Amino acid sequence: MAPGAAIAASIPAGAAFAGGSLPLSVLLALVACLFCAWSVGLLAREMPSAGSLATYAARGLHPAVGFLVAWGYVLVGFLIPPRGAAQLGFTTAGTLNSEFHSYPANLWWPWALAGAVIVLAAGFYGVRTSTRLGTILGLFEIGVFVVLAVFLIVHAGSRNTFSVFGTGYTPKGFRGISGVIGGSVYTILAFGGFEGAAPLAEEARNPRRTIQRAVLLATLCIGALYVFTTYAVDVAFGPKGFSAFAAETGNASWEGLARSLYGLFWFFVFLAIVNSTIANANAGVNVSSRTAYAMGRIGAFPRLLAQVHPRHRSPVTAILVGFVITVAVTLGLGLGYGPTEAFFMIGTGLVIILAAIYILMNAACIGFFTRQGHLRVVSHIVIPVLGIAAFIPAWLTSAGIKVFSFVAPLSAPVSYMGPAVGVWMILGVIYLIYLYRTTPDRVTQVGLVHLDDPA
Repeated sequence: MAPGAAIAASIPAGAAFAGGSLPLSVLLALVACLFCAWSVGLLAREMPSAGSLATYAARGLHPAVGFLVAWGYVLVGFLIPPRGAAQLGFTTAGTLNSEFHSYPANLWWPWALAGAVIVLAAGFYGVRTSTRLGTILGLFEIGVFVVLAVFLIVHAGSRNTFSVFGTGYTPKGFRGISGVIGGSVYTILAFGGFEGAAPLAEEARNPRRTIQRAVLLATLCIGALYVFTTYAVDVAFGPKGFSAFAAETGNASWEGLARSLYGLFWFFVFLAIVNSTIANANAGVNVSSRTAYAMGRIGAFPRLLAQVHPRHRSPVTAILVGFVITVAVTLGLGLGYGPTEAFFMIGTGLVIILAAIYILMNAACIGFFTRQGHLRVVSHIVIPVLGIAAFIPAWLTSAGIKVFSFVAPLSAPVSYMGPAVGVWMILGVIYLIYLYRTTPDRVTQVGLVHLDDPA
């Protein structure tokens, strides 16, 4: 998770749909993710594996579902770094342009590539280096935004109001609950990664205990931070005009607000955003490389992805593949549509996959504990069912499936991501059929927990 980048870009992207009611979107996303985090935590305690979500789905539902979860989850991990790189590019270029007008605002791509190289190096030197980097950067960015949020609440004074947690400030075209749900697409994107500790189970101490705690605490603590900071910037900027608040640099942004109200403090906000984009991309590399490694180990993906560096013990081939994909997607979408649109497009694609996977994790929790024969009604049925119900509206909205009246369609080119993700998953189904016809044991092994194997 990258709280700074999410606060500054992912969550404000939902303002176009939810307007001044955006804090309610954040709150809905927090509740939905807490339900899912509970299910993931229970499954992680039973099945500590680098395969993580794929293993949970395979054991709780069916090996074929587990394979498709891995197929989608690897794509998630591979798309997170390009999203961070695009944000790093347009944030840095926009800030330099506002300070030094001779710097071209469209020269964003060198900064994006620099971020990709930093993340590649962190991943190469192993999980200790990469997670330590993420922790240090995360603490700094959280501190900056908490301090600024306190300042903004004080600045708002008598304009502080809890009415922003209702639907009264949604903009025209997205009135009422449909706007709040549309905004939740991007607030769920901000939470995406709360389960990111799960793929590190085979590299963690006492994973049956620590992974569950990490998943739950990450969701709860960062969720509280998101609600607090979104409320603060909403009341300070003004909820009636908050639909104009943007994810870029400029007056209607976190950086612009800090600049106009507190002078030099904008520089710390800028550093926090830069730090956060790198930390987010770094986390994506950790997730994608470990999932690809787990699938390569059993032969479901090319076995070359299971190659581990002899000294640093990092899945070096998977990390290199991720780096190539990062550069290709960042430059392809960024140069084709612009870095900001690329950020929104990638983010929408991530929500489509993540919301579907989170729905399946709740279902896997029910299935796994039903098969184990020690089912608890609240923990293993009620909470997962609520989690499924909470994610369905955001998934339908991001995928562009207008089944209910509250589903508001997204505009182009963001709407292209629904068909694009659909094509990726169809390719996964075709590959799954091929594996079943040739080497079906590779599919069934998705459910293995290698941590429990004898040495």
